[in-house]
Amino acid sequence: MDQPLAGKRILVTRPRGQASQLADRLQELGAIPVQLPAIEIAPPLDYAPVDTALRGVERYDWIVMTSVNGVESVSARMDTLGLSREPFRNRRIAVIGPATAAATALKFREPDLVPAEYVSEAISAAIEPISGKRFLLLRADIARKDLAEELRRRGGDVTEVAVYRIVSDRDAKLAEDEPRPDYITLTSSASVHATLAKLREAGREVWMRKVPIACIGPITAKTVTDLGFSVSVGAAEYTIPGLVEAIVRHAKGVNHV
Repeated sequence: MDQPLAGKRILVTRPRGQASQLADRLQELGAIPVQLPAIEIAPPLDYAPVDTALRGVERYDWIVMTSVNGVESVSARMDTLGLSREPFRNRRIAVIGPATAAATALKFREPDLVPAEYVSEAISAAIEPISGKRFLLLRADIARKDLAEELRRRGGDVTEVAVYRIVSDRDAKLAEDEPRPDYITLTSSASVHATLAKLREAGREVWMRKVPIACIGPITAKTVTDLGFSVSVGAAEYTIPGLVEAIVRHAKGVNHV
């Protein structure tokens, strides 16, 4: 088997329950994944807004979910409440990216809209008309406001509900003798901030300047550059397979940022 990443130590910062897709694929290609789960997914502090929204899904024209975590959180809460999936079958559903689309199809049904570009703003660009329509955005507590603001600017009635929280994984630590990796992978803006905090805590902030940083998409990359660091590897397709492909290309000397 071709192993273009043979011997490369690659820092994997995804949450514990979601790191395997990236880590396993890197390992298949010869890399040595180094796990540092910078963030974890936690339930909302208050389920009241979530429950109200899920019990009143019929009020909305569009339901928008922008991550697998959102889909899983919504599905689990509906099961807890004993709510039928039927209202979701009668509303239009928009999601971001193939992984979220697959999770939506599994838990609910095939989504009506999956924009070609895997960023939330692409949803508003793909929906017409927006004016007068009611949108339910089911997302993370720290999700960016760009989509909601654009929908409102164009006349949409938007309800934003945090169905899960992104928090720092307090138990994640680097081994004291952990050598400097060959790549740092970052798959969300939250993971950028949390990884930097973890590296500072371990006295390895210099890694952010010395180690090639690989980002899954432009939003993550912008967070890195806004913090004063450089991005060496950018995925052409904003997915885990796309990120792995970009790292392989970089390792072979064919870069794409």
